[in-house]
Amino acid sequence: MNAPIYLDWNATTPVAPEVAAAMRPWIEEHFGNPSSSHVFGQRARRAVATARGQVAALVGAADEEIVFTGSATEANNLALLGVARALPEKRHFVVSAVEHPAVMQPALHLRQLGWAVTIVGVDGTGRVDPAAVAAALRPDTALVSVMHANNEVGTLQPVTAIAALARAHGSLMHTDAAQSAGKLALDVAALGVDLLTLAGHKFQAPKGIGALYVRRGTPIAPILFGADQEHGLRPGTDNVPHIVALGEAARLAREALPQATTRLAALRDALHRRLEAGVPGLRLNGHPGQRLPNTLHVSFPGVSGRDLLAAAADEVAASVGSACHSEADAVSGVLAAMGVDAARARGAVRLSVGRSTGEEQVAAAAEALIRAWRALS
Repeated sequence: MNAPIYLDWNATTPVAPEVAAAMRPWIEEHFGNPSSSHVFGQRARRAVATARGQVAALVGAADEEIVFTGSATEANNLALLGVARALPEKRHFVVSAVEHPAVMQPALHLRQLGWAVTIVGVDGTGRVDPAAVAAALRPDTALVSVMHANNEVGTLQPVTAIAALARAHGSLMHTDAAQSAGKLALDVAALGVDLLTLAGHKFQAPKGIGALYVRRGTPIAPILFGADQEHGLRPGTDNVPHIVALGEAARLAREALPQATTRLAALRDALHRRLEAGVPGLRLNGHPGQRLPNTLHVSFPGVSGRDLLAAAADEVAASVGSACHSEADAVSGVLAAMGVDAARARGAVRLSVGRSTGEEQVAAAAEALIRAWRALS
């Protein structure tokens, strides 16, 4: 039986062949510890340095501003909890209502520890109003954290405007860009952020590797304790194979832009047109223009999105929302924050395309989803 068409690139991506080839020697042959002074360690240390430069180039950072982590979740925890440890005199954080749990949960943990946390709402398209952030800022605001692109509906946030407000106020700015890398150009200087999170498995590196950009001079303290790897911010022996893989994935992503953005948007829009033509009453969720080029989040009328995907499972692999959320058939936190009603939220499906998606796959997937909807209606 043929595998279903994969339309869940926002959940995870296949490891690119070039990435697998780059990391293989560091699994099978080069085993040195980068902290060792002999030739085996030196070889590994150079590989880590090369990868650090490749990741830095992807986001317009200096090499020394990149900290490797075990995941984007760890990077987000380091950003929030690390700033809190470094700035104990400031007792307030601002986050958006549509943040990934990897940001929201550390923020709520800080609230349990006595910090004040303001959760700023979004409009019906999932966008944060910079004016709402400005109104939330206080003299003791340590950090504002607003994601670059939403992992469910794909809405892009006005990070540059929010960062300007935060920095003018004397607060730090963090953005979770896990969903953006490889799909959109990222430049930390243009964004104006102090901290930025990347997830390797979202742009064809393996799972288990991420990175945090930390602008020079940003007050941040470690949240794990051990040796002084990663500028003293992330102890533990460097995962050389995965770091090499992340570097290669970053190189591939940088070289593919901006053509990749254009191609992904064309596939997304073709999928949307086909579904609209075959499903009267189909509703787009998220911002119609300011959204990820690969992400189509739509509500099918009169059916459960979960049932729809189950009916089409032999032909299409997609999800009703974030892979990191509950399997329960309930309104997602993102859609609830957007004010989407229960009936529309029930029929929601997230479809995301990627590097290996083709026009024929988009057409076949659309037909399969239309057939499934008709069978359930």
